[in-house]
Amino acid sequence: MTRQQNEPLLRDEKAAFAKLQSTLPSLFDKIIPDRTAPRTIVVVPSISVDQDVASGIVGLHHYEERMLGMLMLLRLPRARLIYLSSQPIAETIIDYYLHLLQGVPAQHARARLTMLACFDSSTRSLSEKILARPRLLGRLREAIGDPGTAYIAAYTVSAWERSLAVRLGVPIYGCDPALQALGSKSGGRQLMREAGVTVSDGVEDLNDEADIVAALAALKARNPNLRRAVVKLNEGLSGEGNAAFHFDEAPAGDALTPWIRSRLPHLTLEAGGMTWDGFLAKVQQMGAIVEAFIDGDEKRSPSAQFNIDPFGYVEAVSTHDQVLHGQVFQGCRFPADEIYRLQIQEEAAKVARLLGQRGVLGRFAVDFVSIRRGKTWCHYGIELNLRKGGTTHPFLMLQFLTGGAYDPVSGLFRTPAGQPRFYYASDNLEAPHYKGLTPSDLVDIAVLNGLHYDGTVHEGVVFHLIGALSEFGKLGIVCVGASPERAEALYLRAVEILDHAQMPE
Repeated sequence: MTRQQNEPLLRDEKAAFAKLQSTLPSLFDKIIPDRTAPRTIVVVPSISVDQDVASGIVGLHHYEERMLGMLMLLRLPRARLIYLSSQPIAETIIDYYLHLLQGVPAQHARARLTMLACFDSSTRSLSEKILARPRLLGRLREAIGDPGTAYIAAYTVSAWERSLAVRLGVPIYGCDPALQALGSKSGGRQLMREAGVTVSDGVEDLNDEADIVAALAALKARNPNLRRAVVKLNEGLSGEGNAAFHFDEAPAGDALTPWIRSRLPHLTLEAGGMTWDGFLAKVQQMGAIVEAFIDGDEKRSPSAQFNIDPFGYVEAVSTHDQVLHGQVFQGCRFPADEIYRLQIQEEAAKVARLLGQRGVLGRFAVDFVSIRRGKTWCHYGIELNLRKGGTTHPFLMLQFLTGGAYDPVSGLFRTPAGQPRFYYASDNLEAPHYKGLTPSDLVDIAVLNGLHYDGTVHEGVVFHLIGALSEFGKLGIVCVGASPERAEALYLRAVEILDHAQMPE
């Protein structure tokens, strides 16, 4: 089918999707106030991003397990949950999550849970795989039952998820892909500037090598002391689409532009295995930005998360200090440092209000680079992610496990008894000697060493990405404590125990 022949179908799909999305307010008005109301949540944890960019992430398809925290919604007594994945998820992992439920027998919850897998570990996104399997779609429709009480919870909403929603007749609690350009690197910078948020010096909407050369030359001309800049793909993920450019020994005047062109093939690429030619092809495909690298006496990478519900209400959800290796996301601390967390929340709120006016729905994050200069912290907006991210699932776990709530006035999370809780979380607890440990081994180690979450004191350790452990030596962790120091101490203890775990002979 040619593109022209396909356009009417695409228009019909967009119209059908808009009609589905318009039902969300009445659906949520019916089910949110009543915890006993029947509902079906279809969890689609599809990493629907450019697979070449994402390929540098170790154990990528296991990242579909990050949304297993949604199983905690089975605490609602008449909720049914359908969880989709590329490969079957081990029953041991499912059992691990169900036993975190408080006040609900695991057997009762399991009876309301349907797990469906594609049995496909290829690099295609999960949503593509589902759409390519008509019989699986049929089983999914049968499991949903009444689509009038169902909605989809997705990691991100691309054209693939939109197609899936239309095929199922079920709306998505997430941002319309027609608005996703707002969350690209170019769109995010432009929107943050419009909202009045300070951004670093840079150039958007770059489409080829000549654009990149011109942008880098313009940055250096505006700031002769500039030492580094960053080239970012518009649709990069977790820093994997970034590349650093160094101006060391750069000449002045007319010699600068040819010098930059000669140095581009030697960019420091964050995505493992990607070449300059491959990176340039992605620039031509999806566009890019160039921005000045920000230096200061002390540097942090905080972010603020917001949610816009189906009624258009804009809500501050959380703040985090991101833990980065280079420019790649490794984990986070919640909440962000008390010195500036309310500052970045207010800056992000400017963006959130503008996004609400544009019709954005669901969770999103605004990322900053924060620099201490003397006694003052300066905040620069660097990225807008219109999807769930690495900070989403640990916060949801905290919320589900404690039954508490975030207080936007103080920037703290409090349990129902009013006690503050903090966490340290990582998606990248990784070591070669973890390889070979099965999910059952991890559970055994956790039980023997008390690495569990204690609901009586609202502290402890919860693991995720468990399926990546045996093959890749990698897993995720959320450590909840009564203080930031306590949360980090729990993390260090868990790492120490795992590092000394002995495989039976």
